[in-house]
Amino acid sequence: MPNSSSLPQFLFLAFADRWELQLLHFWLFLGISLAALLANGLILSAVACDHHLHTPRDFFLLNLSLTDLGCICTTVPKAMHNSLWDTTTISYTGCAAQAFLVLFFLGTEFSLLTTMCYDRYVAICKPLHYGTLLGSRACAHMAAAAWATGFLYSLLHTANTFSLPLCQGNALGQFFCEIPHILKISCSHSGYLREIGLTVEIACLMFGCFVFTVFSYVQIFRAVLRIPSEQGRHKAFSTCLPHLVVVSLFISTLLFAYLKPPSIPSPSLDLIVSLMYSVVPPALNP
Repeated sequence: MPNSSSLPQFLFLAFADRWELQLLHFWLFLGISLAALLANGLILSAVACDHHLHTPRDFFLLNLSLTDLGCICTTVPKAMHNSLWDTTTISYTGCAAQAFLVLFFLGTEFSLLTTMCYDRYVAICKPLHYGTLLGSRACAHMAAAAWATGFLYSLLHTANTFSLPLCQGNALGQFFCEIPHILKISCSHSGYLREIGLTVEIACLMFGCFVFTVFSYVQIFRAVLRIPSEQGRHKAFSTCLPHLVVVSLFISTLLFAYLKPPSIPSPSLDLIVSLMYSVVPPALNP
């Protein structure tokens, strides 16, 4: 049984067999990445330079833009390189680093989205206590906790997955190093069960955060509907609904990717789902 480190490289799923279609994928990824880099870069510049934007909401938005840039820069450049140069390989070390960074930024982004939900709840339902509950120190602590959660989540998953022996080939069937696809080529039953148990625990935590988000938005919408001004209601809804849509899309696709039964083999579906949580949110969040 060969050890996982004996594999010199992994093979990604090719987007297409024809060079013209691969070039089309390259330009598509280039457009998405440039849009995400420009939009998130503008947010970072605006929040950093304009003192009027030094509010808790904009502080969390700045952190969210950082995670979006991290997600895009971790997965898309390698996919663009593979499409342009007609290759599908990545080294073992590069795959481990990519898997760690993807999980790190995704875990941090999810924590930040939950924190931003709390920010909206306090702003709308407890406006008189906003400055007290979300002071500069409290915001710094919540942001640090979000980044630390993402780091711990990524470290546990990556260390456990890449410690497993891999003996069922090196084809991942994905355009980046995703933990579920690496587990498919593992030949350690106990390690696989350990990783599944860890994934289920994380899924339960994500579900709990989603329940917290839904409960918070129920309270928010009840408060918004009591606003007498139609303009005030419209402003509140326009602030909250995009966040709720992003959270729902992010959680549903991520849970499907990590908890999908093995009896549903569909490379095209896996590709679409992974795009929906790793590439689309960074481009749409701004």
